[in-house]
Amino acid sequence: MAIGDFERYSVITEKNPREIVLLRGTGCKWRRCTFCDYHLDYCKDEQANFELNKKELAKVTGRFGSLEVINSGSFVDLDDATMQLIGETCQLHHIHELRFECHWIHQDAIPAMRTFFEKYKVQVRLKIGVETFDYDFRENYLKKGLDEKDPQIIARQFQEVCLLFGLHGQTVESMYFDINTGLEFFQRICINIMVENTTKIKPDPAVIAVFMHEIYPEIKDDPRIDILIDNTDFGVGGEKEHA
Repeated sequence: MAIGDFERYSVITEKNPREIVLLRGTGCKWRRCTFCDYHLDYCKDEQANFELNKKELAKVTGRFGSLEVINSGSFVDLDDATMQLIGETCQLHHIHELRFECHWIHQDAIPAMRTFFEKYKVQVRLKIGVETFDYDFRENYLKKGLDEKDPQIIARQFQEVCLLFGLHGQTVESMYFDINTGLEFFQRICINIMVENTTKIKPDPAVIAVFMHEIYPEIKDDPRIDILIDNTDFGVGGEKEHA
C-alpha cells in the first residue's frame, strides 16, 4: 500500500506554470521497471483512494488554468469517481489544460478518456515515461515495457515525454541524443535525475556530474524542458511535515 504520508498538492510557477496533484490509485499495472518504486504508493480500496483524492483536489484553485495529475502509475489506475471529480474541478475553476501520465500498455484507453473530458471543455495532454530512446537499454536493462522503437509513433498519442538520466552506461552523447529526440517529436520533455530508492538500480554519480557540468547549463532555461534534480522538485512526493 501507500509508503508514506506525502505532500500531494503543489504549484509550479516556472516555465510551464500549473498546479499539480499526486493522487492515489489502485496501482501500476506494469510494475516491472527495474529502476522504479513509485508503484508502492497505491491502495486497492477505491473508496479510500477517492476520499484522499477528494481532499487534494479541493486544494486546486485554477490560478493558471492548467492542472497536472499524477498518481504513481497511469490515469487508468484512478477510480471513476476520482476521474469525474477531476473533470468537475476543472469545470469549476475554469481549467482548460489537463495533464495525465500513462504507460504505453494503456494507450488504447486514451481516446475514450479524451472523449470523457470533452464535456468539461478540457484539453488533455498525455505524458509517457520513455526514460531513453535507446531501445536495447530501455527494454533489456530498465524493463520499461515499451515495445515501440520509433519515437514518431510513440508521439502519436503522447504530447510529452519523461527521460531518466544518471544511470551507469549513459554518456554525454546518449543524453543529448535523448534530449534532441524528445524535443523533435514531443511538445515538452521532463528530465528526471536518478535518485537512490529501494530498487537495485542505483544512480551513477559520475554520469550525474557529467550531466550537471556539460548539459544542464545549456538546457536549464529551455522553456520546453522541465528538469527534476530531485524527484520531489515539483513539490509533491516528499514526506509531509507535521507540526
